[in-house]
Amino acid sequence: MNVSLPLVAVLGFFAWGAVKFLGVRIWIVVLIALFGFWLSDTFMAPAIESGTRSGVDVINGSHD
Repeated sequence: MNVSLPLVAVLGFFAWGAVKFLGVRIWIVVLIALFGFWLSDTFMAPAIESGTRSGVDVINGSHD
């Protein structure tokens, strides 16, 4: 069986778990999310995207 989940859903699940079970405060999660949005407008966005794609390909295994 092959299950495909978007990365944002997995990260959202971990954020929910951190707030619920680890006691991380909501404002910290919001601050980190805002940092990600602001970082996406910088010159580093293409490098972050390609690095994320490469990491996901390594985990999933390339099927070329």
